[in-house]
Amino acid sequence: MNINSLHDLPDWDDDGMDKYNEEAGEKWKPDLTRAACKKMYQHWQVVMIMLNGALESAGFDSEGLFPKAYWEQNINMLLSDAIQIAAKIKSSEAGGLYIIRMENASIIRKNAQFIASSILLMTEEKVIDEKHGLVIEEEINAFRELFKQWVATFQKDEMEDEWGLFI
Repeated sequence: MNINSLHDLPDWDDDGMDKYNEEAGEKWKPDLTRAACKKMYQHWQVVMIMLNGALESAGFDSEGLFPKAYWEQNINMLLSDAIQIAAKIKSSEAGGLYIIRMENASIIRKNAQFIASSILLMTEEKVIDEKHGLVIEEEINAFRELFKQWVATFQKDEMEDEWGLFI
């Protein structure tokens, strides 16, 4: 079985990321931000596998609080946000700009929080199995810790945020 088909995300490509390294001859130096980012991305791939499995087995009770169409739309939003998290993780390393990293980190956090709260609701409403919900919650909590480690490696640069948000 190909594990990639379970999460639909591309693998991390260290060589592809090197093309964004602006400083010639710096490739040999350890890059703590990229290493933390890679670890976080790989963990998100695991979250995606669990999320896909739980959502594929989702059941909709016509007697429930929300209609089936609501749950179908919610699942599509969850998967869209989950894929966007992976894209934002990878794109944060393109160029290594502080503002881009902070902007992507904000989107990643918002999407992960939305997924976690939606999974909680889906568990409470018995749309997904409680065990699936708990495992996904644990994995998102582990992802949060990796996220915090990644953000702690950010170094403010000389670029100015024209919107004044990431000062």
